[in-house]
Amino acid sequence: MKYSALNLVRNALTGNRNWTPAWRSPEPAREYDVVIVGGGGHGLATAYYLAKEHGIRRVAVLEKGWIGGGNTGRNTTIVRSNYLWTEASLLYEKSMQLWEGLSQDLNYNVMFSQRGVYNLGHTLQDMRDIERRVSANRLNGIDAEVVTAAQLKTAIPYLDTSPDARYPILGASLQRRAGVARHDAVAWGFARAADSLGVDIIEQCEVTAIRTEQGGVSAVETTRGTIRAGKVGVVVAGNASVLASMAGLRLPVESHPLQAFVSEPLKPVLDTVVMSNAVHGYVSQSDKGELVIGAGIDAYLGYGQRGSFPTIEHTMEAIITLFPIFSRVRMLRLWGGIVDVCPDACPIISKTPVAGLYFNCGWGTGGFKATPGSGWTFAHTIAQDRPHELNAPFDLERFTTGALIDEHGAAAVAH
Repeated sequence: MKYSALNLVRNALTGNRNWTPAWRSPEPAREYDVVIVGGGGHGLATAYYLAKEHGIRRVAVLEKGWIGGGNTGRNTTIVRSNYLWTEASLLYEKSMQLWEGLSQDLNYNVMFSQRGVYNLGHTLQDMRDIERRVSANRLNGIDAEVVTAAQLKTAIPYLDTSPDARYPILGASLQRRAGVARHDAVAWGFARAADSLGVDIIEQCEVTAIRTEQGGVSAVETTRGTIRAGKVGVVVAGNASVLASMAGLRLPVESHPLQAFVSEPLKPVLDTVVMSNAVHGYVSQSDKGELVIGAGIDAYLGYGQRGSFPTIEHTMEAIITLFPIFSRVRMLRLWGGIVDVCPDACPIISKTPVAGLYFNCGWGTGGFKATPGSGWTFAHTIAQDRPHELNAPFDLERFTTGALIDEHGAAAVAH
């Protein structure tokens, strides 16, 4: 069917009943080889790579709400891989490499735009840290460079680089391959691709219990009945500890709200992403013209998808400090997601003491950029019952051995 204006009107008047769904809405089977709990980007990517890379197609993705209704659709879409520590940077670089071919792989335009990401330096120590991180990135084969304040002024004319600024800008790091993608398109693309390989995507299906027998997982209880499976992968950003408790596990994660904002649409004024740890804010401009703005997590713990006024005020102050011209721009809307944060600001992609039960969580504020790499490594871990070398350092056992990967503040802003 050609989607002309007439067809769009005709389908709108009939409630879109003649449109072909992007994925099926099957009734859950009584048993699967693998059940993935969580229908966000990471869970859908895991199911897709299980089917594509490992030939495991009796897979169900269980989502308590709707596809794209959780953190996947509640973030600021930044994609980059310029982390400091080798373990983290290689994992995110794998994800970056998958991003670069993702639209072709899924046959779905995820609108990945490699417009570059700048991490600003405001002090001599900031610049020393930037030079260290750029050098570490290059040693790991990741593109990175140091740029001066003069180069920043040329590249981003509206950025306040004056020497009398409250937070003078001395330079920045730049990853040119980094950028943004369309968050909901990522969920839709993975969902359609996984469905085409036989994966059952079951929405409005909340897991209420995880059943175990003889030390191993046997089934999940859901609002749509009992579903048996020999392997269960849990990928529920913001609620990992809740699911873990169902299996008698306690995870070292805290759940925090994370806010983001968009402004009224503007003509193009910013063709890149600008981040600053000193003022703790970052901004890009969407294809629709909206400024997409974010900062850090709210300090309090909670599961609410909303924010607080102190964080709103802090974030606005940070962005106006960097771009004074934005002071007259009106905000259009704000929202909140829920993020799980580990003590070392790095994720858990791991087997658990319960045989056949696997957890992928603790991404903090860096989950979206890792979507394809997270799913790719988690699928390997589930299929082979052992971690891939890229996610082996992110085992749950590191919190007892002390082999932490401390990315707190190491990569400018932790997003």
